[in-house]
Amino acid sequence: MTEEQEVFLAHIQKKGLKRTAQRDLILNVFLRTEAHLSSEDLYQLVHKEDPSVGQTTVYRTLKLLTEAGLAREVRFGDGMTHYEHNYKHEHHDHMICSGCGKIIEFYSAELEAIQDAMAAKHKFEVEQHLLRIIGICADCRRAKSEAEKQHEKSPERVRSESARSTRQ
Repeated sequence: MTEEQEVFLAHIQKKGLKRTAQRDLILNVFLRTEAHLSSEDLYQLVHKEDPSVGQTTVYRTLKLLTEAGLAREVRFGDGMTHYEHNYKHEHHDHMICSGCGKIIEFYSAELEAIQDAMAAKHKFEVEQHLLRIIGICADCRRAKSEAEKQHEKSPERVRSESARSTRQ
C-alpha cells in the first residue's frame, strides 16, 4: 500500500466509512493522473475502467480526497472546480490561457517574498494563497499572428449593397 493509500484509508476510517473497491479505483486513477481534473473529467477516466462507478461516488470520493489532504481544489475562472495533487507536492501558482485553456504551473520566490512582505505590512496572517494569472499563451499568440498574416494576404472581396442595387 502506498503512502497516499494509507492516508486515505486512515481518513475514511476516522470518518466511519469503509474501504471499497470503487473508492480504491477512484483514488488510483486520481493518483495516476497529473492533470487538473474536474469531477466530470475524473468520472470519465474512472468510467472507462469500471462503468458501474457512478458520478456521485466520484464526486463524494473527491471530497474525501480533499479532506484527507491528497487533493486540492483549484478554480481557473471557468466556473468549474478542478482538483490537483496536494500531498507532498510543492506550492505553486498557475497561469491560464484564456484562448486554449492551457495551464502552466510555476513557482516564484520573488512573488512569495512580496506576498510575505505585504502580509507583514498589513499585520495579516496568511493561511494559504492562490495566484492565477490569466492571459494568452505563446501557442495561441503565434496562431493568432499567423491567422492575421493569412487574412492580410487574401484579397478582400466585399461588395457593398448599394453597388449591387444600382446595377439592377
